[in-house]
Amino acid sequence: MKKMQTFFAIPYFLWLGLFVIAPLALVFGYSFLDTAGHFTLANYANYFGSLKYLLMTFNSVWYAFLITIVTLIISYPTAYFLTKLKHKQLWLLLIILPTWINLLLKAYAFIGIFGIHGGLNNFLAFFGIAPKQILFTDVSFIVVATYIQIPFMVLPIFNALEELNDSFIAAAQDLGANKFQTFWKIIFPLSLGGVRSGVQSVFIPSLSLFMLTRLIGGNRVITLGTAIEEHFLVTQNWGMGATIGVILILAMVLVMLLTGERKKGGPKNEE
Repeated sequence: MKKMQTFFAIPYFLWLGLFVIAPLALVFGYSFLDTAGHFTLANYANYFGSLKYLLMTFNSVWYAFLITIVTLIISYPTAYFLTKLKHKQLWLLLIILPTWINLLLKAYAFIGIFGIHGGLNNFLAFFGIAPKQILFTDVSFIVVATYIQIPFMVLPIFNALEELNDSFIAAAQDLGANKFQTFWKIIFPLSLGGVRSGVQSVFIPSLSLFMLTRLIGGNRVITLGTAIEEHFLVTQNWGMGATIGVILILAMVLVMLLTGERKKGGPKNEE
């Protein structure tokens, strides 16, 4: 039986080695090479000694934080009210449905909506408001990024709320708790696992956005993802691009550790 389990685990370990460990090792290795392919520590020295790269890091974290907060503010009430609806699974499907559409197509759709002659400016014209520059602004970037990330926040929160034991809510009400107290003391704490999963699903990808920064932000929003793209595709400085990639990976690991569920230690029951 043990041999069979080992045999069936082979595809998993092959996948893990070829598509996870090997790419990470390549990125880590390239981060110690200069443009001539020689070993160097200059890439890390340039990164930590450059105000430009440190500012990019701050921008990446700041915009990812804003996107995550706005997404959470929208998604939690949405997920909560979805659990109260009769056809909740159908409404949830409608929220998830946009994830089936290519990201590039959604970005170009918003370019048409936010453009000077786009749908939003045409709507504002009915109120006598002159055409506004909505595209290529921080606000448009955050709005589009939030729209794209909402399904990834709603789904884990919805699942966490669905798994709540109704007896806890009934017990709180029997003890005299009103609706707000029941939500704040019972429902919200018990759904924090879904919130943490949603934060990870939104914050980590938001750290490395680069397509939206170009198409929607108009390169006004400069992040680490943008810098990686520049070094690999424009300047051909793969070592510096890999160095920024390593920093980004470490930042993602740090986020996972900070938002991960902590198990409370305690004495084990002895039989």
